Amino acid sequence: MKVTFQIEGGSPVEIECNAGDNLLELARRANVAIDAPCSGNGSCGKCRVKLVEGEVETIPSRHITDEEYEAGWRLSCNTKVIGDCTVFVPDIASAYQRRMKTADLSSPEEVAIFENAKKEMQESGLPFDNCYEAIQLELSAPTEDDTMPDNERLTWGLQAALPVDDATIRIPYGVMVKLAGTLRENDFRVCVKGELKDNVFTCMDICAYDDTKLVGCAIDIGTTTVSMVLVDMATGELLAKGSSGNGQIRYGADVINRIIESTRTGGRKKLQDAIIKETLTPIIANLCRTAGIKATSILRLCIGANTTMNHLLIGVDADPVRMDPYIPSFFAWEGLTAQDLKLPANPIAPVVIAPNIGSYVGGDITAGTLATMMWDKDEMTLFIDLGTNGEIVFGNRDFLMSCACSAGPAFEGGDISCGMRATDGAIEAVTIDKATMEPTMTIVGEAGQKPVGICGSGIIDIISELFRTGIINARGLFAREGERVKRDQHGMGRYVLATAQESETGREVSINEVDIDNFIRAKGAIYSGIDTLLQSVDMTPDCIDCVMVAGGIGSGINMKNAINIGMLPDVELEKYKYIGNSSLTGAYAMTVSDAAIDKCHEVGANMTYLELSTYPGYMDSFVAACFLPHTDAKLFPNSIQQ
Repeated sequence: MKVTFQIEGGSPVEIECNAGDNLLELARRANVAIDAPCSGNGSCGKCRVKLVEGEVETIPSRHITDEEYEAGWRLSCNTKVIGDCTVFVPDIASAYQRRMKTADLSSPEEVAIFENAKKEMQESGLPFDNCYEAIQLELSAPTEDDTMPDNERLTWGLQAALPVDDATIRIPYGVMVKLAGTLRENDFRVCVKGELKDNVFTCMDICAYDDTKLVGCAIDIGTTTVSMVLVDMATGELLAKGSSGNGQIRYGADVINRIIESTRTGGRKKLQDAIIKETLTPIIANLCRTAGIKATSILRLCIGANTTMNHLLIGVDADPVRMDPYIPSFFAWEGLTAQDLKLPANPIAPVVIAPNIGSYVGGDITAGTLATMMWDKDEMTLFIDLGTNGEIVFGNRDFLMSCACSAGPAFEGGDISCGMRATDGAIEAVTIDKATMEPTMTIVGEAGQKPVGICGSGIIDIISELFRTGIINARGLFAREGERVKRDQHGMGRYVLATAQESETGREVSINEVDIDNFIRAKGAIYSGIDTLLQSVDMTPDCIDCVMVAGGIGSGINMKNAINIGMLPDVELEKYKYIGNSSLTGAYAMTVSDAAIDKCHEVGANMTYLELSTYPGYMDSFVAACFLPHTDAKLFPNSIQQ
C-alpha cells in the first residue's frame, strides 16, 4: 500500500508501506518533516496532520477535539495506516526546518557582536591570527633542459616563499592529483593554501594565482537551530552568515528523545544524516554561493554544540550521556577532518569541536564562556544560555562554576498547548490592560500576520502580565473572570489571546493552567539552578555584577517580565546584557585565532561542573521557585502584583 504526504507549500511525497505502519515513522522514513517535540509519545499534540482520503486507524487523543476529528485531523504519532491514504502536512509543522535564513551583513548590528569579540580578545592578549598561509607562486615552466617533476618544483617554490627557513613541505593526495592540471591551466602561476605548523607546511589546496582568500567556517549546532558564518581568516571579516532549523527536530525537541531515537535500529545514522546532509551541507552551500567562493576554500571548521549534539554529529553512541553515571564518549577530541564527516569543505580541513564540560554542559557553553570574556574579568558574571536547554556559568578570572537546568522545551514552545517556535505567526510580546483584560500583541511576520501560537518570549510576557493584572495568582491559577477567561467542563481556566476566527489556523490561541504550570516549572528550574550555583560558592544575587543572557529566546526576552515571574534574579536591570548567539561568537573566535582555540580548551579544563540532581538542597530550591515569583517574596522586592 501507499501513503502520499501533501506538504503545504511543497511537492507531494509518496512512500510504500505495510498495514499497521505508524504514520509519523513513515514520514520520517520519507524525509517529511513533521514537528514532533515529544518524539511520538503522544504528549505534545504538535504532530497534527489532516486525512484527505483513505483509511487509517487512530487512537483518540485529548489534543484533537471531536470537531477536528470529524474534519480529518489526526496526531500522526498515534495513527496507523490500514490502506492507501493521502494526508495533508500543514506548513506550521514542516516550515521551520525548510526555511533557511541568510543574514544581511550590511547591517551594523550583525557585524558588531563579532567585531566586539575580536576587539575584546585582542585587548586581553589573545592574538587574532592563525597558522594558515596563502602563498602566491610564479614558477618556471619545465623544459627539455629543466625536467624537474611538478611536486619538486612546487616544493622548491614554497620553501623559497614561506616566511620560515627550510620548511618541510607536505603534499597530500588531494592536492597531488590536481597538481599537474592546475599548474598548466594557470601557466605555473598559482596560489597554494595551507597550514604552517612546527616548520611543516601542509598544502591544502592549489588554485589560481589571484584566489588568495583563506576561509573558515564557524558553526553553532543548537538543538533547535543551526547558525553559521563564513569568515576571512586573514582579516576576521564576515563573508556570509545564515541559519536554519536543525533537521533532527522531527526526532524530538529535546536531547533525551533524540538519544532514545538514536538507539533504535539505524537511528544513529538517521540522526547524523539529519544534521550533516539535511542541515549543515545546505547551509554551507548557500553561504558559499552568497560569498562567491568554492566549498574547498574552507580550511577550518569550528563547532560549538552541546554534548549530545556533538555525539550525534560525529555518529558515536550518545546513550551513556543520559544514563547514570552520565559519562559521554568524549569531552575533548582532536584529529577530526571534514572528509571524516563528508562535509563540503577542503577534505583535510580540521573540524575543531569546542570541549564539553559534562553530559549536559557542552561545547556551546565553553565557546559561549570564551565569548563573554568573563574568564578575564574581576567582576562576578552570571552567564545564562536560554534555549531548548538552560545552562548557567558563574564566576570571574579566579573561578568558573557551571550547571545545566532540566527546564525542558518550554522556552521553545514545547509542553505548551499553543506553543511554537519563533517563526511566522508566533506571538512574541504581549501586554494586558488591567481593567479590560484585553491583550495587545506583537506577532512574528509581516504586517497583518494573524497569530498561530506563542513562542518562548511571548509566554514569559503573558504569564507576567496575567500575574501583574491579578488574572492569575501565585500558583498560576485563574483568579479573575472576564471575556478572555474561559473554563472547560472540568473548571480548568484558560486565557484566550485569539479566538478561532482571529487566528491564522482557525484554532483558538490560548494559554491554560496546565501550560502555566509547565512554564512555572521551567522557570523554576532556571532560577533554582542560579540559586544553587550561587550557594555552592557561598554567594547571593547581591554579589552579581553582570548578567549576560544568550541563546535564541534571549533576544526577545523582556528582562523585567522575566524577573517579575521569578525566572531571573531580581538585580538592577542595568546589569543585564543580551549578547546574542555566544556559542557562534566563540566558534568565530576559534576559527580566526589559534590562541582562542587554546584558550577555549583552557576555559573548559578550568570550569567546575555542578551536577544539580545530586547537590544537597537543590530540590528544595526548585520547589520554592515553582511559584510566582517565589515562595520567598524578599528575593523579589521589585516583582509587584499591582
